[in-house]
Amino acid sequence: MNVSPIKIGIITCTVILLAAIAYVLFSGMQGPAPTGLASYAEGEMSAFVSLDDAPPRPSHTFIDPDGVERTLADFEGQVILVNYWATWCAPCVVEMPALDALQARYGGEDFQVVTISADRRIEEAEAFFEETGLEYLPNYHDNSFAGPTAVGARGLPMSILYNRNGVEMGRMPRDAEWDSEDAHALIEAAIRMG
Repeated sequence: MNVSPIKIGIITCTVILLAAIAYVLFSGMQGPAPTGLASYAEGEMSAFVSLDDAPPRPSHTFIDPDGVERTLADFEGQVILVNYWATWCAPCVVEMPALDALQARYGGEDFQVVTISADRRIEEAEAFFEETGLEYLPNYHDNSFAGPTAVGARGLPMSILYNRNGVEMGRMPRDAEWDSEDAHALIEAAIRMG
């Protein structure tokens, strides 16, 4: 059978056109690309999620190292990464040095890491800070578990990023490598957007 070059050209163009149409249809079904901080949820930060219906910033109280009652509203005007943790939580203690390094790198007027221990006594967290050589993290304490409950944490650690107005920007529902390039990119973006 002898097929003319014109027929071969028409068939080839038709196949290419159908493939292009299929590509456009299927790529459109994947939804829009992530925006905001969700676009930084990759690599070490791949578990970082932004919630459409994020709960309001909790108003529970916790104790600072001097025994003074504080709330997250005390950090209004700063981007804060609130980390709920405990010394009895193995993943929590593993990530604390990375959080300490994050605070050393970015802590200041624009950003703070706020670590709130759920240990029975603040002395347990103090001993851990001393043994581990944590120098830059604050040692806040709340043994009522009110904060993790208010934000819907299913376990510890739970880290939540709030903007300068106290609105949740996203959360890390597990331990993470906070002293990584991926984390630095996320935090720098949060400070810019904050």
